Amino acid sequence: MKSAASLNRMAYDPVHLLGELLRREPDGSYAVACDGRVWTAQRAASCLLEPMPGDEVLISGPDPARVYLIAVTVQADPGRTTLEAQGELVLRSRTGDVSLESAGNVALRGRAAVSVRAPEYSLEADEARHAVGNMRVIARQLHATVGETRLVGRSYEAVLDRLTLMARLSMRSISEMDQVRAGAIDFQAEQSARLHAAYTLVTGADLVKVDAKQIHMG
Repeated sequence: MKSAASLNRMAYDPVHLLGELLRREPDGSYAVACDGRVWTAQRAASCLLEPMPGDEVLISGPDPARVYLIAVTVQADPGRTTLEAQGELVLRSRTGDVSLESAGNVALRGRAAVSVRAPEYSLEADEARHAVGNMRVIARQLHATVGETRLVGRSYEAVLDRLTLMARLSMRSISEMDQVRAGAIDFQAEQSARLHAAYTLVTGADLVKVDAKQIHMG
């Protein structure tokens, strides 16, 4: 019979080594040179930093047949770092805030879509640019305070129940034709009103009325 010491003795030889990453194999495993040989290691799920050739990495496993790349200890190029995971990735803080900070630019790229959902959304920038193929905005109310607005486009259409415009000065310049179709039109000027054209027609189906203290014709 085997003694208790023999039963408790480990039947495997654990591996825990530092080495240099040589390459990534086509099957997704990594070739690591250390301890005088080249080891084949699978990347551990906890190693989110993408290993690159030339990095110093830590491999570990219960025996030489089961070795995992568990960490990148020294990067060959510390100027670029990539966090990578298989499948869906969720970054969550259960009790605090999450902040993304960069000394340079911050870019968000989604091959399918990028969505933001929150009870409140705020954006603050000195300059903003939006370049989209099609834009659709749905809002219950829109309040905007703008110092200057300039709109350049090919066509503009608006469908409204009511339109109210208040301005100190208003000017329109139409190069070809200006048409108005309405059930009733009411123009009122406090001082003067002027209508001038090369040919002016004023017609009425039932009545045309001109009323003033003085009327000058010709």
